[in-house]
Amino acid sequence: MENLVTPQFWQGKKVLVTGHTGFKGSWLSLWLLNLGSEVAGLSLEPNTEPSLFEQLALSRDLKHHIGDIRDLNLVKNLVQDFQPDIVFHLAAQPLVRLSYHEPVLTWQTNVLGTVNVLEGLKTLHKPCVGVMITTDKCYDNKEWTYGYRENDPLGGHDPYSSSKAGAEIAIASWAKSFFHQVNIRVVSARAGNVIGGGDWALDRIVPDAMRALSKGEPIPVRNPYATRPWQHVLEPLGGYLTLACQLYQELILQQSVIEGAFNFGPNLSSNRPVKALVEEILHHWNGTWIDNSDPNAPHEATLLNLVTDKAYHTLNWQPRWDFTQTIKQTVSWYYQAHQLSANDTNAFKSLTLSQINTYQSLLTKN
Repeated sequence: MENLVTPQFWQGKKVLVTGHTGFKGSWLSLWLLNLGSEVAGLSLEPNTEPSLFEQLALSRDLKHHIGDIRDLNLVKNLVQDFQPDIVFHLAAQPLVRLSYHEPVLTWQTNVLGTVNVLEGLKTLHKPCVGVMITTDKCYDNKEWTYGYRENDPLGGHDPYSSSKAGAEIAIASWAKSFFHQVNIRVVSARAGNVIGGGDWALDRIVPDAMRALSKGEPIPVRNPYATRPWQHVLEPLGGYLTLACQLYQELILQQSVIEGAFNFGPNLSSNRPVKALVEEILHHWNGTWIDNSDPNAPHEATLLNLVTDKAYHTLNWQPRWDFTQTIKQTVSWYYQAHQLSANDTNAFKSLTLSQINTYQSLLTKN
């Protein structure tokens, strides 16, 4: 299997990452920098304390732009000034429970923010590809026991999920209306329940667990029997990089095999209840957990998983870390980080790069 996540392709490529100060954006930015890309980022200030972006001191290594993705002129001007070869659009309001409190903000950010990036791409007169990141929650969730495919109906009970379905519709529309037979190509990428070191967000089970363990407190578990397709952050990011590389190569060769949406999820064996996730965490960091279920909490899906056949057959992409390895790598990052000085950015960078390099080495293996 050819490994497309190598400096041979990425060295010198100009890559714009929206949402670069977030959890996934920070991992992706560091990976791109390590591959030799010239990276620019557009995002709000980091919204957690601590934040992985600041722990890695990434503002020193890339073109760091603070701004709101809802500002169309700002987005257009940045795209025009930077002239990217590749765009990864990750900027979003990513929390289900927050979307109930801020539904308008959620829709403005996730739908109109995506449209603004698409409009920015329209201003380019050079080859460029865009990988627009949405979520597995964009599907109309029927609580099926089988996985969702890219051609299943979109929808969403909560404002977050429905906003991501709206973003998917916009991406498909702009691809057909404005980027057909021009030098711009866009696709969407769907993944969910990504975990890994450096996620410090509130209201997420892994960060909540790590905060509790670091304080010697029981882990509060809100939905112990909700099943999720757990995957390490490097899995979908490797998929995004592979997707962008193949799409760019097709664009240069004027081919058009890769199009539409792509699911990136773990193997079926990684679809586990939250309870199983927490118990696996406790194998690597001693502690306890408590059931903190709230029968009056807002609706959240209890069963959701993805079919990734399209990514496998089209991109030769497949997950590399199983459930046990995913949890081991995640807890290892937090446990080691807990021993570090908060200001030792070199140590945080070394810790994070070691996991990137370990994972990248697996991409050449069948």
